[in-house]
Amino acid sequence: MGTLTKQIYRYTHKRNMRHNENLWPFVKIRRAESGEITDLKYRHQSVSLARLSDMQNQFSGSLLLTATGPSVREIDFSQRPDNITIAGVNGAWKLKDTLKFKLYFIVDMTFIDHHAQIIKEICSSQGITLFTTVMGIIKLIDALGYENIHCKLAIIEDICYETYKPSVKKNQIEHHFSARENIVFSHKYPEIAFSTDICKGVFDAGTVVYWALQVIAHLGFAKIYIAGLDLNNLSAPRFYENESSKRPSYLHDKLNELVFPALQLASEVLAMKGISVINLSPLSSVPESTFPKQGF
Repeated sequence: MGTLTKQIYRYTHKRNMRHNENLWPFVKIRRAESGEITDLKYRHQSVSLARLSDMQNQFSGSLLLTATGPSVREIDFSQRPDNITIAGVNGAWKLKDTLKFKLYFIVDMTFIDHHAQIIKEICSSQGITLFTTVMGIIKLIDALGYENIHCKLAIIEDICYETYKPSVKKNQIEHHFSARENIVFSHKYPEIAFSTDICKGVFDAGTVVYWALQVIAHLGFAKIYIAGLDLNNLSAPRFYENESSKRPSYLHDKLNELVFPALQLASEVLAMKGISVINLSPLSSVPESTFPKQGF
C-alpha cells in the first residue's frame, strides 16, 4: 500500500490499530452476527468468500494434514487410504502429483511473497478451499489478479489482530478473552488459548498447524493424521527446499514456551471434542503425550 496512506492512517488511528495500516482505505469489510467476515471489497472489487459458518461440521471421517518437515521425504503417500480428506500448509503443495488437496492453509505472508509458482498453482485449482487472512487475499489479488483466482477463499483471522479492530497484546489475552465462550486457556500459560469458534477468530502459536487444528475442529473431522510435524533440527531445509532455497525458521526460541504448550492444549481440547490426533513423524520433537506417534 502507499506510503502516504500509511502516514495518514498512523496520524488518524491509535497504535493498537496499526496492524490495519496496509489495508486502509482500500479494503472494506462487513461481518455477520457470528463475527466472521462475509463481505470483502478490495479497490471496489467484491471478493467471493466461503463462509466459515456454512462449513461447520460439514466434514466427517479422517483428515491427513501435511506439514513440511524433512520427514515428509520418507513417506510413500501413494499407500494412503482412498477415503481420507487431504489438507496442506505452505509448501506441502509440492506433493500435488500424489495428494489431491481439498483444504489448504497459508497464513505466513512471507510465504506468499517468496513462492509465487506454488501460490499460482494453488489459486488456479477449483477444488480447493484456501484458508488465509485478509492480507493474504490482498496479496494474492495483487500478485495474480482476481480473475485468476479459482480456488475458494475463506478468511481466518488472528483473534488478537482482527481486521479494523484494536489489537490485543500477548499479556492481555487472558483478561481480554476470559469472559468469552468457546475459548479454552492453557492452565500453565494463560497467554495461550484455543478457539472452538473460528468465526470469531483463532489464536496464533507460531505455526500454521495450530491455526489449522482450530479450523479442522470446526469442520467436523473425527481423526487427524499429521505428517511432517517434526519441529526438530529447524535449521534443516523443509522437505520441499534445499540448502540454497531454504527460508529461515523463527521457531527456535518459541518451542518450549509457546509451540509445545499450545499443541498440548490443542490435544486436550480436541480430545474433549472426540477428535483424535496421530503424529506421523517418528522423529518429531512434539511429545508423544501430546500426539501419539504412528508410522505411516
